Amino acid sequence: MPLPRLQLFEFNDLAFVPAAVRDTVVESLGNTLAWGHILSGLVEPLEACLAATGCREVLDIGSGAGRPAAILVDEFRRLGHAPPRFLLTDLHPRPHDWEVLAAERPGDLAFEPTPVDATAVPAHLGRGRLRTIINVLHHLPPELARAVLHDALLQGEGVFVAEGFERRPMGFVTMWPTGLPALLANPLLTRRDRLAKIALTWVTPAAALIGLWDGLVSTMRIYTPDDLRAMIAPLGPDFVCEAGHFEYLLGGRGYWFSARRR
Repeated sequence: MPLPRLQLFEFNDLAFVPAAVRDTVVESLGNTLAWGHILSGLVEPLEACLAATGCREVLDIGSGAGRPAAILVDEFRRLGHAPPRFLLTDLHPRPHDWEVLAAERPGDLAFEPTPVDATAVPAHLGRGRLRTIINVLHHLPPELARAVLHDALLQGEGVFVAEGFERRPMGFVTMWPTGLPALLANPLLTRRDRLAKIALTWVTPAAALIGLWDGLVSTMRIYTPDDLRAMIAPLGPDFVCEAGHFEYLLGGRGYWFSARRR
């Protein structure tokens, strides 16, 4: 039986936390996902969900800095699959970051530069696109997560959710073999606030402690597939749900969940 879900805080969610701190967490996590090929196990289930819905385009919800979607494009190609075309969206868009990712993946990645509310996605953006929510849904409280899923199913083509953890704190440990090098290398790889990130990462343990807290809290905020099924249940029997797990380095284990009309 999974542990009860806790709606704790992550430093990366707090508006008063300096941008250099938030960027350190996001950038380090992006490199962790890429260097460890942690999302490679999502290629086949996402491809199957696209085939079931008849979509070849994806509306990525809560894209943040855009790395998970970009990494998925790269993993599709690395494994010999033609990737769908991803459109990055967020309530707080980051077009300067997205421009770089899109330029590196022409034809595979685009972005919407204006804010997009995932509980009420405009029809012209949602039409013909499967929605993906990658490593994001756990940040939302239940009422908001439910509203995002309902909009995806009632107004969109379906939804594909993935989280890199299950709801067990020790699961976070499996990311550290790539996560720690990604954190230590980040001041050399970042494009902004390098001196501040050196202070956070090399001079003090601040970045490591914040990353440890946010990672452990993330595991306790995860929604299980059963939680997601319960959120969708009030919509009635017209939707089919599927779920599974994917594995990565050192016994790491995440899950995916999809829902669409029958």
